[in-house]
Amino acid sequence: MGHMNRFEGQTALITGAGSGIGAATARRLAAEGAHVLVTDIDEEAAREVAAGLPHATAHRLDITDRAGIDRLIGGLPALHVLVNNAFVPFVDDPDDNWRRQLDGTLLGAVHCSRAALPHLADTRGAIVVIGSVNAEADFGDHAYSAAKAALGSYTRTLAGEAAPLGVRVNRINPGTVATPSWSGREKQLAALGARAYPLGRVGTPEDIAAAVAFLASPDAAWITGTTLRVDGGLMAVNRHFREILGDD
Repeated sequence: MGHMNRFEGQTALITGAGSGIGAATARRLAAEGAHVLVTDIDEEAAREVAAGLPHATAHRLDITDRAGIDRLIGGLPALHVLVNNAFVPFVDDPDDNWRRQLDGTLLGAVHCSRAALPHLADTRGAIVVIGSVNAEADFGDHAYSAAKAALGSYTRTLAGEAAPLGVRVNRINPGTVATPSWSGREKQLAALGARAYPLGRVGTPEDIAAAVAFLASPDAAWITGTTLRVDGGLMAVNRHFREILGDD
């Protein structure tokens, strides 16, 4: 697929870019001309992704480390795009899971955005937040879902704060995406695609990366404070309802 050069001369920072959606987004923005800062808590994974890109650097970034965020983002000469993609993996202990999700998945995006905003005001840049359909309906995990839902509110209020600065803030809510976190559960993924998703498959990281590139680009110059579902029709269509009606 040929790409435009919508990000020529721009710098983009992506959190959690060592694998999955973050890595695909790094590849997509780089293909469109961006210099990409590939950040991840796993620095080796970030290096592997950056090594395959024309203009990229790898950086270790822990989204729960405010000082580390301020050092990395605050020290940049310029920034045009911030993609808040990183989240915290589930843990079994419920209380600990709540703390980790709120501190990482939610506050990580808050701190990265806060650090980036002065740079983005200079460049009239954009923030894209990766949410989840878990923010809109019950797909399990209270803490993760609540943190992703809170990101929706934060997207709106930050968009209001950032708009006078010329900075746009939008969110993407992906459905099920075939990332390394599903490793070993390929049968479940195939079943979900066939039975739950109207378009007949689960998503790929590249599906999400394409939507990030759109919202971060000048093609979305008049879009802010909104959420774009990239979910194969999951939230719009009740497949079971339609199938039962069709059985008559």
